[in-house]
Amino acid sequence: MGEAGRSVDDSSPGHADQAGHADPIDKTSQADDWADRRQRAIAAHDAAQRQRRAVEARDAARLLTDFVRAAALHDIAPVPLVARPYRGWPRYRTGLHGWYLKADRSLAVGTDGQLYLLSVPPSLRAWLFGARIAATEPRMVIGAGGRDGESIPLADLLKRLLGSADDRP
Repeated sequence: MGEAGRSVDDSSPGHADQAGHADPIDKTSQADDWADRRQRAIAAHDAAQRQRRAVEARDAARLLTDFVRAAALHDIAPVPLVARPYRGWPRYRTGLHGWYLKADRSLAVGTDGQLYLLSVPPSLRAWLFGARIAATEPRMVIGAGGRDGESIPLADLLKRLLGSADDRP
């Protein structure tokens, strides 16, 4: 009982009961606030990651475009690009021309300055009519994050290909 015989209303939000336990409504609002802050942090992190990837893709695309120009200056002729299935022996026509960047011919830059991954699922249709290969977003480091540990900067791959042209007789 409070002053003048009136009872104190301890049931309002934010009050503790006589045992000192916080009101469940207060705990719920704290959890909601925490969840909201967490969602905002995740969204900000995601936006920053997308921004970094966009900048990286733009820089890598610039390297690829410069390589195509340099290949023409070094008289490195583009070759027809073929795709291979993940496993097996067949090769699939792609209709693309360009330069292979890796010895296993799984990665190439096209004459259009786009980067292509040339590994595809096995397909009778692709064997008969050719495979449709879409350009992939270029990265500054090829193979980064892969389990095999074989990553190499895109610039090094491109320089290596231009360097091999200089070694020709």
